[in-house]
Amino acid sequence: MQQTEKFDLWCVVELMGHQQIAGKCTEQSIAGVNMLRVDVPETESQPAFTKFYGGTAIYAINPVDEATAKAKIKGLNISPVQVWNIKSYLDKESLAISALPSHHDKISADDDDDDIF
Repeated sequence: MQQTEKFDLWCVVELMGHQQIAGKCTEQSIAGVNMLRVDVPETESQPAFTKFYGGTAIYAINPVDEATAKAKIKGLNISPVQVWNIKSYLDKESLAISALPSHHDKISADDDDDDIF
């Protein structure tokens, strides 16, 4: 029986949709499915984060050294996964709606009702 080498490499990963991500890549089983785990290190503009990808989302995996992966990350605009919170969303929407001018604010003092068109 052949033993498989553990996958643990710095990589630039090409994803479907012409997207890329770079970081320390390992394989992790989630819910019985093997996925690619990409640990993206911290940069000056964002904290470190982790993303998981299924095999069908991956176009290519390019092993590189750590310095190359970190340099590539700086040029990519990748966002960490964010938890979607309905309360936070509704609070922001409520603030945005309250900032809109009301119907009464649109009526100026010189408007009169006999102007039809």
